[in-house]
Order: sequence, then C-alpha cells, then structure tokens
Amino acid sequence: MIDPGSLVALMAAAATSPHAVLDVRERGPYEKGHIFRATSLPRRQLETRLPGLVTAPTTPIVLVDEDGGLAELARPTLADMGYRDVRVLRGGVRGWRAEGRRLVQGFNVPSKVFGERMLHEMNTPEVSCEELDRRMKAGADFVLVDSRTPEEYHRACIPGAVSMPGAELVLRIGELVKSPDQPIVVHCGGRTRSYIGAESLRRMGLPNPIMALKNGTMGWHLAGLTLEEGARRWAPAPSPQGRANAAQVARRVAQELDLRFVTPDELRALWARRADQNLYVLDVRTSDEYAAGHVAGAVWAPGGQAVQATDEYVAVAGATVVFACDDESRAVMTAAWYVKMGFPRLAVLRGGLPAWQAAGGAVETGHAAPVPAGLEAARRAVRLVAPGPLGDATVLCVDTSDVYARGHVPGAAWLCRSRLERVAPAAAPDRARPVVVTCADGMQSALAGATLARLGHADVRVVDGGLARWKDAGQPVETGATRLLDEADDVVPRPFDRGRAGMEAYLQWEEALDMEGGSPHELIPPAARPA
Repeated sequence: MIDPGSLVALMAAAATSPHAVLDVRERGPYEKGHIFRATSLPRRQLETRLPGLVTAPTTPIVLVDEDGGLAELARPTLADMGYRDVRVLRGGVRGWRAEGRRLVQGFNVPSKVFGERMLHEMNTPEVSCEELDRRMKAGADFVLVDSRTPEEYHRACIPGAVSMPGAELVLRIGELVKSPDQPIVVHCGGRTRSYIGAESLRRMGLPNPIMALKNGTMGWHLAGLTLEEGARRWAPAPSPQGRANAAQVARRVAQELDLRFVTPDELRALWARRADQNLYVLDVRTSDEYAAGHVAGAVWAPGGQAVQATDEYVAVAGATVVFACDDESRAVMTAAWYVKMGFPRLAVLRGGLPAWQAAGGAVETGHAAPVPAGLEAARRAVRLVAPGPLGDATVLCVDTSDVYARGHVPGAAWLCRSRLERVAPAAAPDRARPVVVTCADGMQSALAGATLARLGHADVRVVDGGLARWKDAGQPVETGATRLLDEADDVVPRPFDRGRAGMEAYLQWEEALDMEGGSPHELIPPAARPA
C-alpha cells in the first residue's frame, strides 16, 4: 500500500525516481475523475499493454482505482508478469479526494494543458469558424490542413481541408503552399492539435500568415456549418526540396534545444538495458511507412498523436524516450515538444531508419498486435472448442461493450473482464455447469477462462479463434447490446457523439485548462460534465 501523501512525494521526484502510476479502472470512471498524470490502463489490458509501458520489472508501480479493491485484484497479474514493486493507492481515488486532493476530468490532460499553455505563451494566431467560412465564400486563397489522424479526417473535416497529421506538417507543407503571402490554417477536432500544428509551422520561419482554427470541427458544427465527410485529400509526398527545408528547420531546432542524438550502436545498448532502465522507442512516421519497416520493437506513435496523448505512450515518469523517423526531421520536431513539456531523458536516432539498417539493426514490418502475457498458460487451463453448438452452457463475452454490440455468439451475455471476479457469481452461479467464454480473437476469452477456472468452475471452454473463426465457420451472429451483465463503462463516446451539449462542455473544459501548482484546475463540476 501507499498513502496519498507518499504518492505525491513519489510523483514530485519523477526525474530522479522513475515510476508509473496506472489507473486500472475503465475509461468511463477514469474520464470522470483521475489523478493528474496517471496513465489509463484498464485491468483487462494489463497483459497486452503493460510490457510496453513499463519495460523494467523493478520499476515502482502504483495501481489506482476507485477504492483499492480492483487494484488488489490486479496486483497478482503484475506479480505473475515479473513486476516486483507493485503498490496500491490506499483508499483509491476516494481516499485521495477525502484528503482534499484534486482529481482531473477528461483524457490526455497533460497534453491538453500543455496545448492551452502554448496558445497563451506563444500568442498563436486564431481564426474563428465563422470568419473562415466568410473567407471561403468570398473565394479567398489559403491552405487548409487537418492535423488529426487520417481516420479522423476521413470521418469529418472542414470542407476542402487536406489531411496532414501533426508530424507531417513541417515535412510536407511546402507541397501545398504556392506563394509567401498565402495564409495557412491548421485545424483539428477541437483545440490542442490545431495550436501545436500551427506553432510547428511558425517555427519554420515561413513568411506566410499561419493560424489555428478555433475549436476545430466541433466549433464548425456548433456554428451551424456543414462538415465534409469521406474526404480523401491526403498529404502530398514530400519533394527533395521539402525534405531539405524540413532538415534545415530540424537542425536549427535541435541546436536551440541542445537535443541529444544517439547512434544505432547507442540505441542497441539502451535496448539491451531496457529490463533495468525503462526505454521507449517511438516511430513518428505515417502508418504505411511504419508498416513497411521500422526499428525492431519500436512503437508506432505518429508525431501528432505522440504529442496529443503523451500519457498513452509514456507511462514511466523519468524514462528514456528515443524518437525515430526516416531521417531526423519529424523525430526532432516531435522531441522538441517533449522538451517543452519537461520530459527529462530524450534522444533522436541519428540518421533515422536508414542509419539503423546500415548498422545491421533488426527491422520489423507490419503492425503486429501484442500477444498477451500468460496466454499460453491460460489456454492450457481451459478447454478449447471449435465453433458449433454450445449445448446448455452459459455463454459469456468479454470483448469491449461496443464490439459485443456489433456482433457476438447468439445468447452470449456481456461482462467486463476487468471485474470478472465480481460479476461471475451472478453471471454463472452454478460452477458445475459448463461455461463458454468468447471474444473477437480468442485471446481475452482465454485469459478470462483461466480466471473462471481459478474461481472453481469445473468446465470452462473457450471458442478457439474467437468470433472471427466462429464467423468463418458459418455460424450465426447476434447483434445489439442484448444482455449486459455489467456496467458498460469501458467505452466513452467522443464529444462529437454526445450532441451539442457534449461538444460545448468539452470545448469549455479544454479552453479553461490551466496550471496551478503543477496540476490543472478541476474546472467542470459534475453537473456540467458531458454524459
């Protein structure tokens, strides 16, 4: 156990005492109130995500939940995975709050606080949605880029925008700009990536007027304007001149910040010590580039997202973070934002992937999904069955609730694997009756099945290959949230999906973020929180 005061002291010494604070509740409770800088890692994701988030088993890990109970259930999993210093926050967030300590709402709060701070410190020029619409209707000449992920862009963007995710801006903007007086407008879904993207371009020293679109696609929609859906205007490939310009900017920024560079041999040495010293290698290129080949073990973290969601990529305060791309420009520009955010141990791979390959470094391709720790042992603890009639067995699905609603084995009831021990007595009260556990691919269901076996269920079966193999075998599939045995708090709707009130509340929350004593204000009272 660790008490709230001791946790505060531990977090204050991050630079000299690397540690991780992991909130093991589901996304819904985390959004409503969590400790600033705690990483969201629902218990059901421990086996898949934890090895990449905490590479050194000796790292002090603090588990946080509502009251301490769920964290205690999670502790044995970490012990089985080899983590040797695991503590539970005494009383959870309730105990934290009882001592008068603040919680924050929302996701990626450290990055969003940083974005708002940059807006005010750098006086980022803004243009309102109404003014941009007027300029469009008047036929004004400007470049409009969307700095979000291609998936978000394709879903809905400002009409006429070109998809150019954050890290790509400095590398590719020259392919769109035709004159030095042509204004450039950067937009995202709300605020943070617009400001960071605009400031990345301003850092280039371009003569063009550069502005962020205030409140992004949500502001556009709230202004009664129509978004474009299904757009496919992807960022142009960088020209040799564009690469040269980006490299020049990167060299200047690296010198200004005294950025550290590591050679391939030095990175290999860091990797060899990652079981003792936490290391993140983040590849900030596009999805296609990463899939074509990347430093073995590197995590795909496209630059804009790496800045937008730092807490999702780096969970250990004080760890070493190495950025990589195809040369150095995108890695440097991403690392530069991490410097401003105060990360203490940063480096860029000298020469990027080509230098790594030339030095004989191992390269991987594709986007491989991590295999959960303990999967093979879990599969041995259950009976794997082929798709087909399940008889009178109790059928349980442990996918996320939205995946369950999109399709599941007919008759299957849904529960959240994070709380399996708590829900199982009601979901499957007769331990002698067969239980069949399913999920999309058969992995989470095997882990859940092993838990049920430990709870004393005599006949636990798992559909081998999950729903994917079930469908391939021509078996019927049921859709809808037909039988929920647990609270579906594992999936949180996007602000855009919460209607006008949800978008307005989100933008008000984001705009009001600031810092007080190292922590953001708790600015949205419970009654105003998006439902």
